[in-house]
Amino acid sequence: MSEDFQAVLINGTVGSGKTTVAQRLSEILHREGIPGALIDLDRLRECWPSPPGDPFNLAITLTNLRDVAANFRAAGARVLIMAGVIETAEQRRQHAEAVGGPVGLVRLTADLALIRRRLQRRHERDSAVRDWHLHRSGELDAILDRAAIDDLVLDVTELSPEQSATRIRAELLTGVAR
Repeated sequence: MSEDFQAVLINGTVGSGKTTVAQRLSEILHREGIPGALIDLDRLRECWPSPPGDPFNLAITLTNLRDVAANFRAAGARVLIMAGVIETAEQRRQHAEAVGGPVGLVRLTADLALIRRRLQRRHERDSAVRDWHLHRSGELDAILDRAAIDDLVLDVTELSPEQSATRIRAELLTGVAR
């Protein structure tokens, strides 16, 4: 990966604010005049049914990411911002391979009670989906704690999405300027 290109993935449990913070980070870079692209990895994995042994569609996510990242880079993106979940060092390596270079990994954490309130609101119309996400939030939070693979862990309980994105810009995306 060239020195004038950086990739960052905003990681965290369900409901931690990954997509919202990624969008704010994208807006900050856009205001600064830095060409970039935003990818919500959930959209790249959204197909069904999941193949046996791959419940979160990692294989299709990586295949799609490889092509989408190459297209964005060819179009002039100097920063690739991703929102998604990486649970292991091996998945981090696979994502870096898919984008063509290192991926800065930021984990958003927040008080689980706050996350659960967000999930209650987000999934208020479907109790089965809501219950799955409520269970998964704590389970995934523990998985990410044990993995400890992130470059930056940011507690966003008291931070706005703008404040969170500004911290990520300052701490992980220092190599890309106008």
